[in-house]
Amino acid sequence: MKGEKYFKRIELKYLINSEQQRYLLEEMKRYMKEDEFGKSVVNSLYFDTPDFYLIRRSLQKPAYKEKLRIRSYGRANHETKVFIELKKKYKSVVYKRRIKLSEGEAMDYMERDIYPKEQSQILREVDYFKKLHANLSPKMLISCDREAFFAKDDSEFRITFDKNIKYRQDNLSLCDKISGNPIINDDEALMEIKVVGGMPIWMTRLLSEKRIFKTSFSKYGKAYKMSKLRKLEKDDIYNQEEYLKIAI
Repeated sequence: MKGEKYFKRIELKYLINSEQQRYLLEEMKRYMKEDEFGKSVVNSLYFDTPDFYLIRRSLQKPAYKEKLRIRSYGRANHETKVFIELKKKYKSVVYKRRIKLSEGEAMDYMERDIYPKEQSQILREVDYFKKLHANLSPKMLISCDREAFFAKDDSEFRITFDKNIKYRQDNLSLCDKISGNPIINDDEALMEIKVVGGMPIWMTRLLSEKRIFKTSFSKYGKAYKMSKLRKLEKDDIYNQEEYLKIAI
């Protein structure tokens, strides 16, 4: 199937402030350039079981975990090309399978089991995942403003900066206008460094100079926890033990 891609890499995440981002962007000009999407709005529609099994298990930090989502760049319509992505992580290594379809085809397949005309190995893997985790449906839509770059001498070394990260649990369509509740502060950005081999020395130097340290951060995980906290507050449930368990 055209548009299929496989990825195997390590993804490192850093929550940085505006000053650190400005510094990195300026210093990176010598080594990196914008990728094909450059500055874009990334929308990710996450699928899960009725009891949110996939994200609950992921938050337990097992050695192996999986996520399934449909991703669009910008607001979609039914003809827009989007990506069905099956993302697996074993220890620190990320394995991603991706199929490119129209939004209409992708949703027909995910929600109504209407198969695309072309079959493929990745589609069979997604199909197996759907059967393994029964009753998958859209559960969370997460959007962000992204700047993406790749190294001039190594296209597999990539850096993305995500700002204005928002989530919502209603109007779960990539075709609806972008809106939601913020996940990070206005003066923060989530930086992701994606490497296949080792990190370049110049990048290690920049991180050290600005004392930027790796963190654990899942957009879907953060959104899920925030939605649970909002529900407790909305329902006026003051179970301190339950509240603290989710908040950590």
